[in-house]
Amino acid sequence: MDITGANEAELVELDRIAVQESVRLVELAREQDWERDTPCAQWTLRSLVAHMAAQHHGFAAAARGAGSERAHWREPEDMRDPSTTYRVAAMSVLAAFAEPDVVGREFALPELGRVVPGRVALGFHLVDYVVHAWDVAAALGTTPALPAAVLEAALGVALLVPTNPVGRGPGFAFAPPLAVPPGADPLTATLRLLGRDPGAWAVARQP
Repeated sequence: MDITGANEAELVELDRIAVQESVRLVELAREQDWERDTPCAQWTLRSLVAHMAAQHHGFAAAARGAGSERAHWREPEDMRDPSTTYRVAAMSVLAAFAEPDVVGREFALPELGRVVPGRVALGFHLVDYVVHAWDVAAALGTTPALPAAVLEAALGVALLVPTNPVGRGPGFAFAPPLAVPPGADPLTATLRLLGRDPGAWAVARQP
């Protein structure tokens, strides 16, 4: 689905599905899993989930006009129970996005240093949580269960992310893009466009 043609209810629902799948995957983790490596360089599963929670709180604040306040984007200090902390954060952003006319609002996103239309912000959030759902699943040795509509919408957003190397790599949201092989499925294409290599990760995590 092309998100530029999706109505508000459709876009919010696609994002909700991606977020809820990320919650399901996080809740699969056992105590011994939290220090596992993830496809996000130098982040354990615990630190990845802390980042994901912070982004949910930040986007929730942005949806309500407070995105420019950096405090809303800070990672939780207490990560002793990552699953519960993450679920609370996920429910907060889903509640914010379910409010009327969220697509018509403007979102201040400090990481980008600018204000973007609500439709664009929801697209960013959607693709981020499709990719992070994969990150969590990959760390745990499983795969995300996301419907085709969500994966196609995420790919549509990924195709719009600028490929200029000045804004990709360490310190930025995404690594430099990788070539997408012909016939790649939408998830693989999205991951590679945003700098993830599912094949290399599969090899790297083999015992």
